[in-house]
Amino acid sequence: MKRLTRLFAIVCLAASLLACAALSKVSTTPAPVATVADTGGYNPSSDPAADLQQTIRMAQQENKRILIQVGGEWCVWCHIMDRFYDSHPDLLKLREAHYILLKVNYSQENGNQAFLSQYPTIPGFPHIFILESDGTLLHSQNTSELEEGETYNLGRFTAFLERWAKQ
Repeated sequence: MKRLTRLFAIVCLAASLLACAALSKVSTTPAPVATVADTGGYNPSSDPAADLQQTIRMAQQENKRILIQVGGEWCVWCHIMDRFYDSHPDLLKLREAHYILLKVNYSQENGNQAFLSQYPTIPGFPHIFILESDGTLLHSQNTSELEEGETYNLGRFTAFLERWAKQ
């Protein structure tokens, strides 16, 4: 009986230690709050209509156009696009010089149908809308046309951004 009690105590102790170790790996740091021009992820709890109003104010103050990028954390090509910008600093500089970026979430959690219904149908993700600084739609871009193999084509992407940049 003593052996059984000791064994039970050892098993309980081991389980407690494992639970403590697992809990110590849980982050208690709050997640960062995304801003309108944040180049981070897609936020399903964002209000894209309110974000667009803020983006319009920024675009008018800075004399830039608005680049809405619709996608989600689930979207492989959205992450490829983010890495593409990161690996091509001149392209990123071109985007930042001429556009205010607004990422709009599209996911099972929140498809933002009410907001996106004011724009043309999206054939795939990510999708880009170019807006004038007052919010007027100028262009709807299927990003598959910018792809090449398993990434994007730098020449086509650069030409696209240059074409729609405010002069």
